Amino acid sequence: MFRAFLNVFKIPDLRKKVLFTLFMLSVYRIGFYVPLPGVDQERLARHWQGAGGAAEQAAALFAMFTGGDLGQSTLFGLGIMPYISASIILQLLVTVVPALEKLQKEGESGRRKIMEYTRYLTVLLCLIQGVFWVRYLNANALVYEDFRNTFDFILVALTGLMCGTLILMWVGEQIDEYGIGNGVSLIIMAGIIARLPYVFIEVGRGIMAASGGAGAQASGTLTPEKIVFLIVSFVGVVAGSILITQAQRRIPIQQAKQTRGRRVVGGARHYLPLRVNHGGVMPIIFASSFLLFPGVIFGWLGSHGIWPRGLWSFLRNAFTPGQFLHEFFYVAMVYFFAYFWVSVQFQPKELANNLRDMGSFIPGLRPGKRTADYLESVMNRITYVGAGFLAVIALIPSVVAVHLEIPYGISAFLGGTGLLIVVSVALDVIQRLEANLIMRNYEGFLGGEGVGRVKGRMY
Repeated sequence: MFRAFLNVFKIPDLRKKVLFTLFMLSVYRIGFYVPLPGVDQERLARHWQGAGGAAEQAAALFAMFTGGDLGQSTLFGLGIMPYISASIILQLLVTVVPALEKLQKEGESGRRKIMEYTRYLTVLLCLIQGVFWVRYLNANALVYEDFRNTFDFILVALTGLMCGTLILMWVGEQIDEYGIGNGVSLIIMAGIIARLPYVFIEVGRGIMAASGGAGAQASGTLTPEKIVFLIVSFVGVVAGSILITQAQRRIPIQQAKQTRGRRVVGGARHYLPLRVNHGGVMPIIFASSFLLFPGVIFGWLGSHGIWPRGLWSFLRNAFTPGQFLHEFFYVAMVYFFAYFWVSVQFQPKELANNLRDMGSFIPGLRPGKRTADYLESVMNRITYVGAGFLAVIALIPSVVAVHLEIPYGISAFLGGTGLLIVVSVALDVIQRLEANLIMRNYEGFLGGEGVGRVKGRMY
């Protein structure tokens, strides 16, 4: 593995991609700490620390899935969520609006046009979310008195938040084009990994609190049983994430025999791999992004005294992580987005036609519609299993935090969705590096016999 890692930097083109990706991620981390002018950062941090368990969990979820942070109002405070939401909305519209569907089928030019619409929608969503966030800062006196409710502060804050999200969108697109991996996923993973040291610090404080040490007032207690449970959960979630990410349903494919002159070619048997978790981690990201809105909307309606006020307060509390209604809709949306992602990315009719054009077929099925129906039914069945695993992974942090009284910041990072994101994105990056190494006759990360020869030299 270490030799394969060194081989990555021996290939000039691959080395440039890796270094470019790291550089763009460093740009994201630097901008993460650039504050908005006029915001009292110390008062904002104290406000979220004393906001209560539900609010802190919502802030932790927002930070995990968007790359931003509510605990400090910076240029990248909104994170990448507006761009993710805009992408979801456009993909939904493509399936129902004939003009957009026709545009998508036009090839590269059509996809560029849809991407342009996505950018415009991102700006609109940034403006809407920025207005809510600036109003929240002013309403809770989190802005210096000289800037509070002034037009200059509102203009500067909205411009800064919008530009920050657009910079993140640009960083993700640049990584997609010139780097290694999916840009948006790498930004989210970088935000999660950057918070891991704080999690380990909290674990240490919890251990000290359990033994009556100096950190007893800083954090909740972590008994030896809870620590063992966290370690076992960590190992189990990592193993399960790798298993479900790599799991495939292999459909046998038979290539038809063809006579060319005196030779008979074809007739080989191979398989068509269908991934059990075809959507990867995106269904969880989409579901979590959408579930951030109900609590904010219901809280705003309740705070402004809109009738019936008691109903909004009940719904706001019900849509906090750990509550039954929140978890029920979380699972339902994970399933919905898992099937939605499959319907958008997996095209059984097109795949069946390609198999027919290549002279291949599935044994026992006629090419064409029968093959497409079979592929669709198989994908629906395995997606049900993959979505169920994603739902279980998504519920682990909140269930552990509520029932075992483990701080949510610890349970969210040492097991559950955050870990699944890191594992899935890391596997995707390793597979892309593996493909580049094998393409250049190098031995990859997954092993292999022999040492590749490149340009007459042995490595």
